[in-house]
Amino acid sequence: MGFNKWMPIPLTALFVMPASYATSPSNEIGEQHAKKTEIFFENIKETWSLSNSQDVYIPVITWHNRYLYDDEHLQRYNENPWGLGYGVSRQDNKDNWHALYAMIFKDSFNQWEPFAGYAWESRWLPFVNRDVKLGIGFTLGVTARDNYSYIPIPAVLPLASISYRQMTFQGTYIPGTRNNGNVFFAWFRWQV
Repeated sequence: MGFNKWMPIPLTALFVMPASYATSPSNEIGEQHAKKTEIFFENIKETWSLSNSQDVYIPVITWHNRYLYDDEHLQRYNENPWGLGYGVSRQDNKDNWHALYAMIFKDSFNQWEPFAGYAWESRWLPFVNRDVKLGIGFTLGVTARDNYSYIPIPAVLPLASISYRQMTFQGTYIPGTRNNGNVFFAWFRWQV
C-alpha cells in the first residue's frame, strides 16, 4: 500500500491535535492533576526533611462493623490489635498535619500486619480550649497480610482524629463487603 491522496489527512491530524489539545479543557484538568501530584510529593519530601515531631503509635481498636458481620465471623476475629509504631510529623503554615509513619499490629486473624505510609489531616479548633483539635484527612500507604502471603497491598484510607496537646486518638475505616473489611481501626499517637 503506497502513499495515496488520503495519507496527508491523518499526518496533518498528528500535528494539529497536539496544538488543539494544549488549549482543551481536558488538558487543564491534566495540568491541575500534575500540580496536585507535585504538591503531594513535595509534602512527603518536606515531612521527611522538615519534621518537627516524633510520634509513637499504639494500636488500640479493631472493631468489625456488627451490621455487616455474622456472629460466626465475629467470634473468630481478633479485635485487640496489639502493636507499636513510629513516625515523624509536622504542621504546615495552615496547621494541617503531615506524617510519615510505620506500625505493626495484630490483624483480625491475630497475625502480624505492617502498615507504612504518608498521612495528612486538615485540623481545626472547634472549642474555646485551644489544646483540643479535630482533624480529618487521609492516609496513603502499603500493608501486607498473612492471609495474602505478605504480598504488598497499597491502600488509601480516610483518617479522623481528636487531639489534646501531644495525645491524639486517630482512626480509619476500612471499607469492604459482607463479612470482609468494614473495620474501624484506631490508635493513640503520642508526640514525643
